[in-house]
Amino acid sequence: MKNTGEKVPDNKGHFGQYGGRFVPETLMPALIELDKAYNKYKKDKNFLAELVLLQKDYIGRQTPLYLAKNLTELIGGAKIYLKREDLCHTGAHKINNAIAQSLLAKKMGKTRIIAETGAGQHGVATATGAALAGLQCEVYMGTDDMKRQSLNVFRMRLLGAKVTGVSIGSKTLKDAINEALRDWTANVHNTHYVLGTAFGPHPYPMMVRDFQSVIGKEARKQILKAEGRLPDCLIACVGGGSNSIGLFYAFLKDKIRMIGVEAGGHGIRSGKHAARFAGGSIGVFQGCKSYLLQDKDGNVLGTHSVSAGLDYASVGPEHCYLRELEKIEYTYATDKEALNAFELLSNTEGIIPALESAHAVAEAVKVASSMPKKSIIIVNLSGRGDKDVEQVAKIKGITL
Repeated sequence: MKNTGEKVPDNKGHFGQYGGRFVPETLMPALIELDKAYNKYKKDKNFLAELVLLQKDYIGRQTPLYLAKNLTELIGGAKIYLKREDLCHTGAHKINNAIAQSLLAKKMGKTRIIAETGAGQHGVATATGAALAGLQCEVYMGTDDMKRQSLNVFRMRLLGAKVTGVSIGSKTLKDAINEALRDWTANVHNTHYVLGTAFGPHPYPMMVRDFQSVIGKEARKQILKAEGRLPDCLIACVGGGSNSIGLFYAFLKDKIRMIGVEAGGHGIRSGKHAARFAGGSIGVFQGCKSYLLQDKDGNVLGTHSVSAGLDYASVGPEHCYLRELEKIEYTYATDKEALNAFELLSNTEGIIPALESAHAVAEAVKVASSMPKKSIIIVNLSGRGDKDVEQVAKIKGITL
């Protein structure tokens, strides 16, 4: 790994050349307020004690690190361990960040929180955090995503949140974020924006990473207890990048292979994908400088993925920085590969993964087969697949 020796992010939120704050002046006071509050409360013993208690008794941490023996035997290579974030309350890693930000918002004196969501898991997690903290909640969601994740829409409303459909643009996550930012600009006095991934203007990439880093901290201790050594490889899917940086962060100083898996959609040549590192270039988008799927004039390109949570035009700035340092490598899995992995894990282990997580499972199958049996892989199983069953059935032509 190359080492520049610089502190990341710096005080302005830069990870090398990536990150920063590219927002309207009207949002700067809110971001500065959030930055000060986060830097205060992340050192506050009472805040941290309350968060740890909620992680244990409400979220259900620590989550297990499970040796997938059947899958390992079927592949015939490295041992495959699954970090079971699918067993968190609400069914995904998203709750780690949503609960923490809801708690922070309440400490800041906010009475309302807003969020964007793609697959719906972050929306459900935020609605859950709002209910727990006694805050009003509104979630913005692209209308196309609302159709393919109708169950999560109902769950959010059941939890007391207002779900607002966004029918402009691509009608997916990108446009939901735009609408949430507009709302925040108009209501900064009483509203906190619970951004769901390690993206956006500073301090969000740093803050979300820190709240999700519990995944890797646990996994590190668990694998040392189970195997007496660190793993050879870590694999996680990458949309905005919170579940992956959450796993990777605790291992960044170790000589371990780390692989982030983007959404390959119908393949890179098709143009219908969300593989930013395979088909994108550096640009500024929704608050930060990062890799972005854009044309030569800087216009944001449309994206596609079978998984709503990976269907996004950009990626977290710290991922760009770590890729540049050659600490993490990035690849992609196609829709077909993810769907095959979705069925494979279900059939072999009795675990139905989220379609997002299935991208990581697909890569693990490839990598494990070429590694010695004594090798160890940890896959972050970032969410469960209940939300995707109906969609997969439709794709397979099965009427439920």
